[in-house]
Amino acid sequence: MMTINSNIKIHFLGAAGTVTGSKYLIQAPGKNILVDCGLFQGLKQLRLLNWNHLPVNAAKIDHVLLTHGHLDHTGYLPRLVKSGFSGPVWGTEPTLEIAKIILEDSAKIQEEDAERANATGFSKHKPALPLYNLKDVEKTLPYFFPQPLDKWLEIGEEIYCRYRYNSHIIGATFIELKINDKVIVFSGDIGRENDLLMYPPQKPEAADILFIESTYGDRLHPDHPEEQLSQIINNAAGRNGTTIIPSFAVERTQLLMYMLYQLRREGRIPGIPVYMDSPMGKNVLDIFHHNTEWHKLSSGQCAEMCKDIKRIETIQESLKLTADKSSKIVIAGSGMASGGPVLTWFRQYIGNPTATILLAGYQAEGTRGRQLLEGANEVKLYGQYYKVRAKIENVQGLSAHADQKGLLDWMSRIKNKPDKIFIVHGEPHSADALRVKIKDVYGWDCEIPVLNECIALNL
Repeated sequence: MMTINSNIKIHFLGAAGTVTGSKYLIQAPGKNILVDCGLFQGLKQLRLLNWNHLPVNAAKIDHVLLTHGHLDHTGYLPRLVKSGFSGPVWGTEPTLEIAKIILEDSAKIQEEDAERANATGFSKHKPALPLYNLKDVEKTLPYFFPQPLDKWLEIGEEIYCRYRYNSHIIGATFIELKINDKVIVFSGDIGRENDLLMYPPQKPEAADILFIESTYGDRLHPDHPEEQLSQIINNAAGRNGTTIIPSFAVERTQLLMYMLYQLRREGRIPGIPVYMDSPMGKNVLDIFHHNTEWHKLSSGQCAEMCKDIKRIETIQESLKLTADKSSKIVIAGSGMASGGPVLTWFRQYIGNPTATILLAGYQAEGTRGRQLLEGANEVKLYGQYYKVRAKIENVQGLSAHADQKGLLDWMSRIKNKPDKIFIVHGEPHSADALRVKIKDVYGWDCEIPVLNECIALNL
């Protein structure tokens, strides 16, 4: 039996009832530890939460542990530092490299959006301000300290953590937090067993308290997504149209580049030009090059793939290419069309019936990608509405997240019955579907916490 220690509490500060804003604060004797520090994205009511003060004192948080570098797990860090946090931020070396790129890109987009809003007057805020700027990011980076895999690291008295390989994206881990010999496991975002780029995820062997993500907790990924991808591209090329693929800069862009490179080599798609319009994606490729132990691609394969795909370097080059009506394939950030270079392409092509917009990843509620997926007739870009006449396609099976079967399999090596299981990082339907499935398969009861709930842990 576990003894109750009322001093151990967990605050669900994000990714509770939603997919974004991952933040879990563990209050243990002598230490306050924040696992992930993500930005809310998607629905306006979620995005507005980023402007609120945390219900806890940031200056009293001692440590931040990052599972991986995605914006919804790292994007709040500059605001946390601005609010008084001054402790170390731990993650694997690739995670911190990714986080630096993503935070700088996020700050730049916010600065540009605020500048554009002030110039055009489409914001009700006078003046419109960024959530944080590049100077705020610069002040955050000195707190980054890279940590190794598979080694127990001391955080405080009787408190240790360990990072373990989790596939998903380069640098991604799940975190085991040991407090008084009891283990709390934070799944982070779990990758796939058969990922083209990443190795299979490791699996926890013990968990007294388990936090499990549920992004795809209600569905299974289809097989052979490359067949659907090639068919869509061939159909678009047959209309002499351009295919625009909004893509996440980390892992998804590299996966798409690799798949298109392979399809062209096999003669399954035509040899039309392929462009990558994502400065952040280019920087992530560099991380792939010097962290080859984290993924399946050799340096030679990375170089060969990059030679086959043209990288757009400047906004002027983007504008020139958007005006070129010849058939082409464009991979552009961001993956949910919530900002970035893809909006430049949307503005030119979303009203063109010969164009194809190919959605290739998870689209959170409230994003333009989700609107298009659900059949929106128009979308708002830079304060103006544009009719949707382009063909909207969705390739399933490219996600870097495990599906329901993968999530269940990831838990299969846990020898003990966890005392508590919290289902997080999922929309309500997917979280509840996973809850039911875990009960059916393992006989374990699960809880689905709500935002800002505080629960005493029995440790």
